[in-house]
Amino acid sequence: LGVGGVPRGRIVEIFGPESSGKTTLALHIVAEAQRTGGIAAFIDAEHALDPVYAKNLGVDVDELLISQPDTGEQALEITDMLIRSGALDVVVIDSVAALVPRAEIEGEMGDTHVGLQARLMSQALRKLAGTLNRSRTTAIFINQLREKIGVMWGSPETTPGGRALKFYSSTRIDVRRIESIKDGTDQTGNRVRAKIVKNKVAPPFRLAEFDIMFGEGISREGSLLDVAVENDIVRKSGAWYTYEGDQLGQGREKAKVFLRENPELAIQLQAKILEALGLTKDPSQEAQLDENGEAIAREANPDPKSGKRK
Repeated sequence: LGVGGVPRGRIVEIFGPESSGKTTLALHIVAEAQRTGGIAAFIDAEHALDPVYAKNLGVDVDELLISQPDTGEQALEITDMLIRSGALDVVVIDSVAALVPRAEIEGEMGDTHVGLQARLMSQALRKLAGTLNRSRTTAIFINQLREKIGVMWGSPETTPGGRALKFYSSTRIDVRRIESIKDGTDQTGNRVRAKIVKNKVAPPFRLAEFDIMFGEGISREGSLLDVAVENDIVRKSGAWYTYEGDQLGQGREKAKVFLRENPELAIQLQAKILEALGLTKDPSQEAQLDENGEAIAREANPDPKSGKRK
C-alpha cells in the first residue's frame, strides 16, 4: 500500500471474484489491529462470518464487535453510530452487495428497484467520510463483482453500489486468485494477487502476491520468503533458498516449513525486511498522539511546570 498498512480515517474497498480471499484479507487487518490494542467491528451483512476460521486467522472473536443487520439502512446506521463513538480503530462491512435496501426487502420478489442501493450508498458515504476522518477509524468495504451487459470495449466488470464508493475510497484493492497450491494431488491453498487500482496516500497500481492456505489464512512464512528474495536478503539459487550461508530448504514449500518450525529465524528475517524497506521506527523519533490526533515527538514536549524541554 506504500504507507506501511491501511490508512487511518479513510475508506478502503476490497473487491474481487468469489472465493478470492477478500474476507480473509479483511480479517487479517482486523487481527493486526487487535494485536496492537485496537478495537474492531465486523458488520456481517452476508450473515456468513465463520468465527472458527476468524479465530484461526488470529482474530480475538470475544473482543470483536459483530452485527448481523437485516437491512442496508440498519447496517449503515450501525456503522455510523460505531464510528461516531470514536472507540473503533477499524470497521469491516461485508459486503456492499448484501446491503439490501428496506424497500426491496419489504417488496415482492419480482419488483424492480432502480438505483435504490446506489442512492443508499451515496447518502451513507457523504455522512461517513467526515466522521471517519475525525475519529481516525478505518472503514473497509468488501465488494463483489458484476458484469455490465453489452460492453464491446474495455472490461465489462463493475462493482455494485453505484459510483459513490469508488469516489470516496482512498484505497481500492482488486483481489484475484491466480493459481492453486497443491500438496501432491490435494489442493491446500490459493496463490492470490492483489492490485492497488486506486491509492490517494501513495503511488497506485502496485502488485502483491501471497498464499492463502485453507483453514489458516495468509501464509506469513510465504510472504516473508517472497519479500526477502525480492530485497536480496534471502538468496534463491535454482530451487534452493539460502539465508546468511544457511540453507532454508529445496523448494518454496520446504523453505516455508523450515521458517514455520524456526520462529526465531522468521522474526529475525522480518526485522531485516522492515529495515530494508525503511519501515522501522527510530525510538528517539517515536511519536505519540494527543487528543486531536496530532503527532508530537516525545523528546520535544515542554515540561508544563518549568517550561523547559524534557
